[in-house]
Amino acid sequence: MARGTTGRRSNQRRTAAAKSNIDGSAGVPDVPTRDDILAFVSANPDLASKREIAKAFSVRGANRVLLKDMLRELADEGLIELRRKRLVRAGSLPPVCVLDIFSRDSDGGLLARPNEWAESNGTAAPVVSIRSSRGAKGRPAGVGDRVLAKVFATDDPEGAAYTARVMKLLDHHKSVVLGVLREIDNGQLRIEPVERRQAELIVEQEHRNSAKAGDLVEVEPIKSGSYGLPKGRIVSVIGILGSETAISTIAIHTHEIPHVFPDAIDAELRKLKPVTAANREDWRDIPLITIDPADAKDHDDAVFAEADTNEKNPGGVVVRVAIADVASYVLPGSAIDAEAVKRGNSVYFPDRVVPMLPERISNDLCSLRELEDRPALAVCMVFDAAGRKLKHSFHRIIMRSAAKLSYQQAQRAIDGQPDDTTERLLDTVLRPLWQAYDVLRRGRTEREPLELDLPERKIQLKSDGTVDRITIPERLDAHRLIEECMIQANVAAAETLEQKKATLIYRVHDGPSLAKQEALREFLRTLDISLARGAQMKPSQMNNILARVDGTPHQILVNEVVLRSQSQAIYSIDNIGHFGLNLSRYAHFTSPIRRYADLTVHRGLIAALGLSKKEMPVEDRTRLEEISAIVSATERRAMAAERETNDRLIAGHLSDKVGVTFDGRISGVTKSGLFVTLPVYGADGFIPMSSLEDDYYHYIEAAHALSGQRSGKGYRLGDGVEVRLLEIAPLAGNMRFEMLSEPGPLPGMTRSFHKSKGQRRGVGKPGRGRHTRKRR
Repeated sequence: MARGTTGRRSNQRRTAAAKSNIDGSAGVPDVPTRDDILAFVSANPDLASKREIAKAFSVRGANRVLLKDMLRELADEGLIELRRKRLVRAGSLPPVCVLDIFSRDSDGGLLARPNEWAESNGTAAPVVSIRSSRGAKGRPAGVGDRVLAKVFATDDPEGAAYTARVMKLLDHHKSVVLGVLREIDNGQLRIEPVERRQAELIVEQEHRNSAKAGDLVEVEPIKSGSYGLPKGRIVSVIGILGSETAISTIAIHTHEIPHVFPDAIDAELRKLKPVTAANREDWRDIPLITIDPADAKDHDDAVFAEADTNEKNPGGVVVRVAIADVASYVLPGSAIDAEAVKRGNSVYFPDRVVPMLPERISNDLCSLRELEDRPALAVCMVFDAAGRKLKHSFHRIIMRSAAKLSYQQAQRAIDGQPDDTTERLLDTVLRPLWQAYDVLRRGRTEREPLELDLPERKIQLKSDGTVDRITIPERLDAHRLIEECMIQANVAAAETLEQKKATLIYRVHDGPSLAKQEALREFLRTLDISLARGAQMKPSQMNNILARVDGTPHQILVNEVVLRSQSQAIYSIDNIGHFGLNLSRYAHFTSPIRRYADLTVHRGLIAALGLSKKEMPVEDRTRLEEISAIVSATERRAMAAERETNDRLIAGHLSDKVGVTFDGRISGVTKSGLFVTLPVYGADGFIPMSSLEDDYYHYIEAAHALSGQRSGKGYRLGDGVEVRLLEIAPLAGNMRFEMLSEPGPLPGMTRSFHKSKGQRRGVGKPGRGRHTRKRR
């Protein structure tokens, strides 16, 4: 196996180095032990790059090769991983993170867990001991609170893995259960919890609080006896389960997403007045246009392009991107600003939007409405004929959008079907934009970003809030045009702030960790595809793999596995580049209406470039570090809430389809069973391994497969299968399927592979019920 081979090579090198040093009377080889490296990485999470490890242990010359082999071994064994160009202990916490305080220790100290913990870590979330519970201001933190904290690793084998110092109290978590009130036959009231793992609760009539059967309610558990179901008290009625917004309401309350603006904001909103053209560049004669989804209510970006008239830049283009000037209305220290930080970003559900900013700002004062004057922060970029950016400049402007177009409307005009609005813009605005896109596309092709063009499903609702249909919107050149303009504007913002030596929040995307690289390499080997080892993996390597399987039976499978090998993009004040876009510096600048990180970049640009007569307050490095942790967490919260809402809506849509068969695709393989996606609906269901009874199945992690020990056949990630819907829980958004398809051959996997991989992963012995299958 590759891992053993690597180990033998490095051991041979170390032995040779030791002999060389002994023969030369140089003593012990100048290479640290494995324990030395692990101790250093644990104690120095901010300094543990390969270069700094070599420097710390005075590793020089040929011994650097030995050190590199040792680090690779530790990564292959899952003991360390590469994160943001730093080696860290696998499954470790970042220096600053969001924690949920859940209990106290025997000495009364607070205990917490990370608010977000990736299941892919393969371990339980670590426990953090809060040593200093009082933030910069306000009351000390307590059980149930969510805090932003500075985290420190410990070397206490019996105590908590980390200690922490609270930097800021973010939120207070109410110990309530969300569920639906049900009235059973004997008149007893029960709560059906939204969370499936939560037990039902009994509610006495005196604790009903005027709630009706079918209402979505918050319930506070109360003390009850040792026997029977626990009891609770209804503290509030959220809404009627059958109402239009009930499903998204579940996600809002489950994830504690702020959705009601405090009263203090109303007073500030009443004082806001439209910004005038005073002290701004006047761009109202430039026909900037907005191109957005047809149902968009806020418009925060506008574009215009034209050929460069400079004779020294033949074939070049000038692209202007104007972004709503939110910083003119949302000032640091205001109630509006404090609420925006707390929300972090807007959350988009099929039936509503929970905005980061009040509608007075997002849909009115800052929205770049057609033929209305609006303030904007704009960037003018010049590209050569090859799509390379030659220069750019930022401007604080007043603008007037020449038109509000949808993606489909703009695309139809270019494709020869203009309407009354696009007809007048075709030659002067739209065609020059598409010509500019041709230029930008050349630069993108040269850059070679990761090309994972995955379809996104859109749920269309009926007037009563139930699902009408699920569609996959066509990906148009109009989408790609706007996307590339925004990417270039984001790069320009990051470059400008770096040049001005200003601290900023970057949008960073780390490359695949060493462990994920090795897992991907091991998987591709089963398909006879090699992935070369290298100091730094590049997106082009993955694009070559995707191109190689394009149009083959393995296309879906390989795309899924490559996607799973990726790290999650986050916000950080430390720049490590953006792996997916293949950019060395990148920041979010183009959506300040819906992302707080973008607003901090706007403020930084205005201050650094002197674009305001009044001094623009900017956050210092410590505050920006706090904000980057907060908005990274709120982004993950929004993604989870949006995903769960879609799951519940689709589960409700399929609730009358129990017993029906569907064509599906295996979207996840675990040691417990299979996840199957219904492509038509985009919904996932589970098939427990205990229901696969015609063979003894091994979980082959490297191949993303379940393999039958007797037959050698099995099920693999990406396989098309036929399933029957057995059970559905609309409130939880869960479905359980029965497998109807026979297991198939697993190309590239031999019996010896099954044994070495399956047994090595700790799969149990044959004969246990959940690992055997008998065809009915």
